Amino acid sequence: MAGVAVVATAGDVEVRGVQYDSRRVGAGDVFVAIRGGTTDGNKFVDAALNNGAAAVVTDSAEVFGRLRSERPELAIALVEHGRRALAEVSAAVFGHPEKKLKLSAVTGTNGKTTTALLLEQMLKSVGRKCVLLGTIETHVGDQVRVSEHTTPESRDVLAVFAEGVHVGCTEAVMEMSSHALEQERVWGLAVDVAIFTNLTQDHLDFHGTMERYAAAKARLFEGVGAKGPRVAVINADDPTAEQMMAAAQACEARRYGIEGGEWRAEDLQLEAGRTRFVMKTPVGVVEIGSPLTGRVNVYNLLAASCAAHARGLSLEQIAAGAKMLRQVPGRFEVVEGSREAGFAVVVDYAHTDDALKNLIALARDLVSESGGRVITMFGCGGDRDKTKRPKMGRVAVGMSDFVVVTSDNPRSEEPMQIIDEIVVGMRAEKSEDVAEFVVEVDRRKAIELAIRMARPGDIVLLAGKGHEKVQISAHETVAFDDVAEAAKVLREVKA
Repeated sequence: MAGVAVVATAGDVEVRGVQYDSRRVGAGDVFVAIRGGTTDGNKFVDAALNNGAAAVVTDSAEVFGRLRSERPELAIALVEHGRRALAEVSAAVFGHPEKKLKLSAVTGTNGKTTTALLLEQMLKSVGRKCVLLGTIETHVGDQVRVSEHTTPESRDVLAVFAEGVHVGCTEAVMEMSSHALEQERVWGLAVDVAIFTNLTQDHLDFHGTMERYAAAKARLFEGVGAKGPRVAVINADDPTAEQMMAAAQACEARRYGIEGGEWRAEDLQLEAGRTRFVMKTPVGVVEIGSPLTGRVNVYNLLAASCAAHARGLSLEQIAAGAKMLRQVPGRFEVVEGSREAGFAVVVDYAHTDDALKNLIALARDLVSESGGRVITMFGCGGDRDKTKRPKMGRVAVGMSDFVVVTSDNPRSEEPMQIIDEIVVGMRAEKSEDVAEFVVEVDRRKAIELAIRMARPGDIVLLAGKGHEKVQISAHETVAFDDVAEAAKVLREVKA
């Protein structure tokens, strides 16, 4: 507990590990009981002890007092902030791996996953060994595993960092969600380079207002239990850029953009599967070419390039790395076999009105010369911000040629109730060229319907789930992959 802010302690014992989930506790572990957003870990102290916990750290004075009375031999500590203590205890148990890695962190509504993956790939292109923590994947050197959360609890972050240090990693790149920043799941992590992509409406079910959502993002530049970043990389074209700049006033600030910023993209050439632009910077000019698609990826490439330079890469190394970048799963991912059918089927994670707007706009640009149509299939997740549902409906019918409304992880809500709220926005759209739409609550059937409607030159957008491999409803969680489902339909179409 050295270096951990404690209210009171009793007893002393050597521990072999740290856990915050009583089900994962083994003999000799210290169990850190914290009040979380959905449950209180203090309810599971006895279960942890029964599983072999050697010590307990709690943020409950009541639990501390009871255990002192019932188990006087037990090593126990009372802390004021449970989540902060979890981070501090975990760092000590794992040997402070966070001090042995240079950390780059990305926050923003859209683009976090792509920017983080691009930055990691650029760092790897010059021989750096990296840890990556992101929405889709976790990387420890060359090992790849599926991620369970965008930003895990501090104990799990530090465990991955420790694995990385063990195999020789020197760099870490991670997404930092607004939830993690607000809940201090990243307490004590010293960020070297902090990146802000953009801010649009999302997660208001958690934050309540856009002001609080923006303030949570801004904490990345202020530091969460650690000093602020050395370098702040900020999207100059985003309306909240000045707010982020104000939060980053103690950092070396670098702004990037297409309209503004010192790191700027000019002479854009955008095609499906190919993006080129001239990147003008305070340290020189270089041409960037990438197999990624669209204007949104120009921003992601700028952010990653600016951060890579801050981590010591030259402009020439950045340009060479950009050419080798791979497609990010579920981010404008063209389904194999669709081009042979004469049209493109694209899977994308767009699940906010702004992300859907950008996605459809990109597709519209790509079909403009061929005269093809944009067919959009989407839904909205249950138990999430309900105010974006009608907004996404308006965007879809206002910008597409045809829309299929379906389910997208309804969770505890009734799927048709969610769809009805989407349709309210669709019917409110008054533009003259508003698209026709149909409702198909079964997502598998909706994917087939959208693809079978396509003609040569069209783009079919399957939006919302992206890389996800399950569909979550009130009664069950089932395996479901938009890419695999689309590929199956395409095989049938070609047959």
